[in-house]
Amino acid sequence: MATTHPAPAPAPAEPLDLVIFGGAGDLSVRKLLPALYMAHLHRNLPEATRIHALGRQPWDREAFTAFIHEKVRGFIAPETLDETAWAGFVARLGYVCLDATQAADFTALARALQPGSDRVYYLATAPTLFTGICAHLHGAGLIDERSRVVLEKPLGHDLASARAINDEVGRYFSEAQTFRIDHYLGKETVQNMMVLRFGNTIFEPLWRSPYIKSVQITVAESVGVGSRAGFYDGTGALRDMVQNHLLQLLCIVAMEPPVSLDPDAVRDEKLKVLRSLRPMTEADVARDTVRGQYTAGASNGDRAAGYLQEANVPPDSTTETFVALRAHINNWRWANVPIFLRTGKRMAERRSEIVIEFADLPYTIFPDAPRQPVNRLMIRLQPEEHVQLQMMAKEPGSGMRLRPVSLDLDLESAFSARRAEAYERLLMDVIKGRLTHFMRRDELEAAWTWVEPILDGWRNLSEKPRPYTAGSWGPAASSALMAREGSAWVEEA
Repeated sequence: MATTHPAPAPAPAEPLDLVIFGGAGDLSVRKLLPALYMAHLHRNLPEATRIHALGRQPWDREAFTAFIHEKVRGFIAPETLDETAWAGFVARLGYVCLDATQAADFTALARALQPGSDRVYYLATAPTLFTGICAHLHGAGLIDERSRVVLEKPLGHDLASARAINDEVGRYFSEAQTFRIDHYLGKETVQNMMVLRFGNTIFEPLWRSPYIKSVQITVAESVGVGSRAGFYDGTGALRDMVQNHLLQLLCIVAMEPPVSLDPDAVRDEKLKVLRSLRPMTEADVARDTVRGQYTAGASNGDRAAGYLQEANVPPDSTTETFVALRAHINNWRWANVPIFLRTGKRMAERRSEIVIEFADLPYTIFPDAPRQPVNRLMIRLQPEEHVQLQMMAKEPGSGMRLRPVSLDLDLESAFSARRAEAYERLLMDVIKGRLTHFMRRDELEAAWTWVEPILDGWRNLSEKPRPYTAGSWGPAASSALMAREGSAWVEEA
């Protein structure tokens, strides 16, 4: 039971209704409701906040409360479960039985909302439902200039479908009311990248070609597709991870300094990066991309089925569960610097990191120096969050034997303040109307413009994904992709 006392409650504000479509779904249970509980525990929610979970289950208040107790509490750290706070949080919750495809059902939602409230509509549903939901909200008179809508990824399956969704949502919500969420942008370490680059002078003179040899961005998952197989098989790793998470991380690594922290100033610079990515031809796709699909192996000490043996996966599926690719940014800062992006399911460990590999020494006076990169900046995003600068140092004793050492900044121990999870931080940004860490429409469409030729190239080449064993780091071809540039993935160096 928590014993610490949160800060005093904020001053009373306008009533707030936070409406979650898909309120009994996996995302809501695992991420959204636990994040909102933490915001409630620390008194960061406006006093008159009501949270409405929407779903098709015919539950009454008692049945919904039982569901919340059974499912949501397990995703909240035990040391933060304060029974008094939990009771207060549950009192904020309501449930509306609603079929998002039926306009008539939205009258029940209208009755549940507070008069004159600010309204946040979180669409934790399939993107195919987004346009209908927005139209029905409009038809029921539930959208005004203070309303906001949160759209979960993936927004579309290609450029045309992304534009269609943006066009339809844009009929009812302005760009300033639209929050396209990517939870990686809510991670503390990702937001710290802005400070690392633009709040310090030490790196900026070297943050460019020819002083940087390569950039690696990895988002590796040790889990398989699990219960998401039905969704995942029609999506794949490129659409699910590269088009959003990895490209957004790349933008923060590669962007120019914005003139301010104004949301559009930051997003303007990210857009320039996306528009500077060198388009891939079919020959580039064949040479510079690797698709993989996991086979049976072991993960975390347990046997793991192959992708084709997972429930709800067709036995002849060619969906990729792994992608590695080499990208280039066509501007002066990043000319001739290869950018390696990698993501996959059932990999050796859960790890998200950015590795900046600085250029090799032009000449060394130390004949016994190790044959490995001299300097690396490694930014770990998960599971732990830290920044590590690798340097060479002399070993104690006679002679001049060198070995790599690290300067470490452990962000979790450097600050004593509580670190909010990504969804909690982003939900509070939505409530406060802060758009900086959300994708703008032109960003989303620029990302799809770059990704779509890769999808087309794979389709035209008709090559099946390369097999890799569950619990490994992916197909051997991904290592060869690095080796052609004289580099190696960090775990292989």
